[in-house]
Amino acid sequence: MPGKSEGRLRVLYFAALRERLGRAEEMVDWPASGGTVAQLCRQLAARHGDLAALFTAAELKVAVNQHYAAPDTPVRPGDEVALFPPVTGG
Repeated sequence: MPGKSEGRLRVLYFAALRERLGRAEEMVDWPASGGTVAQLCRQLAARHGDLAALFTAAELKVAVNQHYAAPDTPVRPGDEVALFPPVTGG
C-alpha cells in the first residue's frame, strides 16, 4: 500500500506492449508530488528490466487521462496513463 507521500497510477498497455509484457494494465506507486511522462517511462523501464527498451518515451505514444501527452507532460497520482508502441507494418 502506498505511503502518505505517494499515490498510484493506472498504466494501460496496448498492442505489442501488452503482448510482450503479458498484461493489459498495472498499478504503479507514484509520488504525491507527481512527475512527468518521461519519469514514468524510466520507472517502468527499471521495473521491467529485460524489456526496458520498450519504454523509450520518444518512441511511445502516450495518453494521460485520455489526452495525448508529451514526455514533459505532468503525471499525478490517480491519473490513467495509456502507452501505445510505434505502429509497424505496411
